Amino acid sequence: MSQENLKKKSPVNKGLSRRKFLGSTATVAAFSMMPINIFGKNTAVARDVPGTTPNSNFGGVQMGTITYSWRDKPGGVENIIKYCSETGISSIELMSNDVEEFLGAPKNPMMGMFGPPPAPPKTPAGTPPVAPPAMKRPELTAEQKAQIAKYNEDMKTWRIALPMSKYDDVRKLFENAGIKIHIIKFSPARWSDEEIDYAFKAAKALGAKGVSEELGMEAVKKMAPFAEKNGLYAIFHTHMQFATPGFSYDPFMAVSPAVMFNFDSGHFFGSTGIHPNTIIEKYHDRIVSIHMKDKTGPKTDPANTNQVWGQGETPVEDIILLIKKNGWPIFCDIELEYDVKPWSNSVKEVKTCVHYARQILM
Repeated sequence: MSQENLKKKSPVNKGLSRRKFLGSTATVAAFSMMPINIFGKNTAVARDVPGTTPNSNFGGVQMGTITYSWRDKPGGVENIIKYCSETGISSIELMSNDVEEFLGAPKNPMMGMFGPPPAPPKTPAGTPPVAPPAMKRPELTAEQKAQIAKYNEDMKTWRIALPMSKYDDVRKLFENAGIKIHIIKFSPARWSDEEIDYAFKAAKALGAKGVSEELGMEAVKKMAPFAEKNGLYAIFHTHMQFATPGFSYDPFMAVSPAVMFNFDSGHFFGSTGIHPNTIIEKYHDRIVSIHMKDKTGPKTDPANTNQVWGQGETPVEDIILLIKKNGWPIFCDIELEYDVKPWSNSVKEVKTCVHYARQILM
């Protein structure tokens, strides 16, 4: 399929086109400055002007983001708060490295072990650029392996000794800025039992619903008892498992009522071509959050590829309108994975995704 055809809406996605949406952003900006009671009722209108309290709950649907969306930007608690203010986002799935580094965790030696990716080879003027060679991680030396083992032990010691009051302080920083943390992604299934318990205690102190991890039966069985113990959820993220014949959430749910899911609608649609609402309707009471992205389907060329919102085929509009219609308390989180052009940045693009959702929901 040509790039021009990609810009046309698929029959499965009857939502706003990118062109139509961007053409109406002036109206969106005007609405963002209007008093709340102009609509004659107590309607929440997001104001994403820096320095004001963000609000990304539109028509009862809580839009947010996973802070992984800003992985190309400087991290840390203060920066995450700044990016939320700039994009108007009031709820996040927080990547744990940002908060642990803020609280003084030992430095990860892995961060400096590998150099930058190789540059693409030079090509004569007028010829198409050649993709750089695939980056292959070099074999670790004995010294590097020892450094990593020491770091893991140091992290365990640091985590177990850290007072939970430190996480209370972090929660207050976010809440004072008008931001809630609904999930923290520690991915702790391979940690020691003491560290898994730490992860759930930290999540509780942050006011989160639970701790997220990648889906796998071993991880589910390992984390579920700690979720139950702490009165929280063990929340599991999906990739393309549904493209495997016979895959089902059911065996994972049977382990514990504390097992919940972070359903990645983009990965689902991109790998199966099936409407994500078929899964959301069936398992809505076991889904805490949905990762939102726009992708091409499995039969499109290029297949299963991230696209700017409104230029792919994922039925983003259908998903969030289903949540709105039923009033389900499911967080809808932007996961920015499409290529950001040199003239933009991830904060601007997340803000555009927020506006895109608001146009649909308000």
